[in-house]
Amino acid sequence: MDAKIIEDVQNFIKNYVLTETKSKGVVLGMSGGKDSLVTAKLCANALGKDKVLGMIMPNGKMKDCEIAIDSCNIIGIRYYIIDINNVYNSFIDSVKDVFEKELEQLSTVTTFNLPPRIRMTMLYAIAGSMGYLVANTSNLSEKEVGYTTKWGDNVGDIAPLVNFTKNEVCEIGLMLGLPEKYVNKVPDDGLSGQSDEEKLGFSYSQLDNLIRKGEKGDEQGYQKIMQMHRLSEHKRKGTKPFENDFYNYFDDEKDF
Repeated sequence: MDAKIIEDVQNFIKNYVLTETKSKGVVLGMSGGKDSLVTAKLCANALGKDKVLGMIMPNGKMKDCEIAIDSCNIIGIRYYIIDINNVYNSFIDSVKDVFEKELEQLSTVTTFNLPPRIRMTMLYAIAGSMGYLVANTSNLSEKEVGYTTKWGDNVGDIAPLVNFTKNEVCEIGLMLGLPEKYVNKVPDDGLSGQSDEEKLGFSYSQLDNLIRKGEKGDEQGYQKIMQMHRLSEHKRKGTKPFENDFYNYFDDEKDF
C-alpha cells in the first residue's frame, strides 16, 4: 500500500472535523480491537492527541478491556471507562415487564445487538455535549457481509476505515508503527468464545480477495459470503423510504 494513503486519510479527517463541521474533536469506542486502535491513531495524527477521546464501555465484563486501555496509552489519548451493564439490564428488565405475556425471553440477536446500540447512544451523548463528532471504526470487509450491528457500531459521523478491507487495516496499522501484537490479533466478538472467522464460516483473506480481486476461493465460503451480503443489504442502505415522483426543490442539481 502506498504510504500516501495514510496522509490522504488524515487530511480527510482533519478537513472534515475541523473545517467542514467546525467540530472540536472526535470521540470513539475503544474495544481492544485493531479497527478502533487504527482509527484512534489516524485521528490523533490528524487532529492532535488532545482532540481525540476514547471511551471504553464494558457490559459488566470486557475481554479486551486491558488491551483497550493500553491502546489509548500507546496512542497518548485520554480515555474514560463507563460500564453500561446497569443500562443494559434496565433495558432488558423494562422490555420483559411490558411484554411478559408475549415474550418468554428476548432473542439472542436482541441481547447481542443491544450493547453496541447502547454504546453508540453513549458516544453521541458525549459528542453532543462536547462539540465532538463520533468516529466510526467499521471496515469494508465487515460492512460487505453485514458483520456489524445496525444503528450500533455501523454508524458514526466520520468513517476513516470503511473503505479498507480487514487486511488493509492491518497493513495501515503496521505502517503507523502500532504494535504488531495488537494489529494482527485474531479478531473476535468477545462474547461467543469464537473468532470472527469461525463464526462467519470463511476467512477474511477469502472475503478480501473477493472484494479486491474478484477471486471466489472455495465454493462453500463463497456461497456463505454472497448469502450474507444479500441478507445484509438493509444495513448498508439504512432506512428505506417510500419513493414517489412528487417535485422536490432539493432534488434538483444546484450549487448550494
